[in-house]
Amino acid sequence: MDTLKSAFAARLLRINAIKLQPNNPFMWASGWKSPFYCDNRKTLSYPELRTYVKNELVHAILEHFPEVEAIAGVATGAIAQGALVADALHLPFVYVRNKPKDHGLENLIEGELKSNMKVVVVEDLISTGGSSLKAVEAIRNDACEVIGMVAAYTYGLPVAQKTFKDAKVKLITLTDYEHVVAEALKTGYISDSDVEVLHEWRKDPEHWSE
Repeated sequence: MDTLKSAFAARLLRINAIKLQPNNPFMWASGWKSPFYCDNRKTLSYPELRTYVKNELVHAILEHFPEVEAIAGVATGAIAQGALVADALHLPFVYVRNKPKDHGLENLIEGELKSNMKVVVVEDLISTGGSSLKAVEAIRNDACEVIGMVAAYTYGLPVAQKTFKDAKVKLITLTDYEHVVAEALKTGYISDSDVEVLHEWRKDPEHWSE
């Protein structure tokens, strides 16, 4: 197991950012239902953990995308963390809406990117990958190059892996489903029967609730 991914998973569990509700599943934006939800935006409310996430995202960007020229956050979940990362790197920051404003300048991208900028997208978590890759498309349509994406967490679903591969976007995350479940089981946060439910869901999340 990856040390960083296990350590961050443990920190998420410590602040109760992991929610398990097999009898009252969460609804995703995609319309899928899930017994499991990672609310890593709670990290923003804990100064030490907020800084930890910021620093680890910065390290990931410097290691994997050192040529970065601008940071883009995906609205709304990654706006705050994206701005923190951009500030730490002393880089321009924009955020991408899920749809253009219906008034004023009708912006889809808030802020300013110069043509041909090399952009890293910051996301809070990856489920199906749909909304994240819409942001990538918007930045590419703005005549910039998306060189990669960093996120705090991914469910690691096959559909997301395929869409990221098809979109030619390299994704780096601080932790993932496997590490969170392993850490949760180790610490007694969940039971063996809970793990069975989670694994059944992950085999076919689109049809699990049926």
